[in-house]
Amino acid sequence: MKIIEPRAGFMEGVIKGKEVSFYKKTLGEMKDAYRDTSGMEPYTLLYTTYSYESGDSKKAGDLYFGLTVLEPVTVNGECCMTRGHFHLERNCAEFYFGISGSGLLLLMDDEGKTWAEKVEKGSIHHIAGNLAHRLINTGDEQLKVGACWPTVAGHDYEAIEKRNFGYRILKKDGKIAWEDDRR
Repeated sequence: MKIIEPRAGFMEGVIKGKEVSFYKKTLGEMKDAYRDTSGMEPYTLLYTTYSYESGDSKKAGDLYFGLTVLEPVTVNGECCMTRGHFHLERNCAEFYFGISGSGLLLLMDDEGKTWAEKVEKGSIHHIAGNLAHRLINTGDEQLKVGACWPTVAGHDYEAIEKRNFGYRILKKDGKIAWEDDRR
C-alpha cells in the first residue's frame, strides 16, 4: 500500500494546493453591481474565491470544492457582495457552509422572488439548482464560506446582470437594513 499526501487543504485560513486556483474581485470589476461607487478606490478588494477543481468538468457526478472570502468593507453604505449567479445547468444544486464571520446568502428564483438566509460559522445551506445565489458580508470581519458543487454546473452571471436580486443590503449605524431595488 502507498500513502500519499493530500493534493489540497486548509492552510493559513484558505484552500491551498497544486490544483487550487484563485481570483480576486475588486470594486472596479464590480462597479455595476453597486448603486454608488463614487469616491471609492477601484482597487478596493471585495472578495477572493479559491477553487479546488480536480474533477472532470464534463463528467456528471464529479464535484468541485471552493472557498469565498468576503472582506468587511462597505461601498457607500452597501455591504460587500459577490457577483451572484445561476448555474448554467439549472438542475445542479450546491452546498454552502459558513466557516467564519457573519453575512447573508441572498437567493432568487426565476420569477425574481428574493429572500435571504443568515450565514454564520457552522451554518449549512442547500441551494437548489434553479436559484440564483449571492453572498453578502454584513459583519466587521472577513466572511468565509465553503462550497461544493457539481463540475458540470457552470455559472450564468449574465442572468443577474439582466435582472438584479431585487434588494440591496446596507449597513446603517452598525445595523443591517435592506432596500427594495426591483426594476
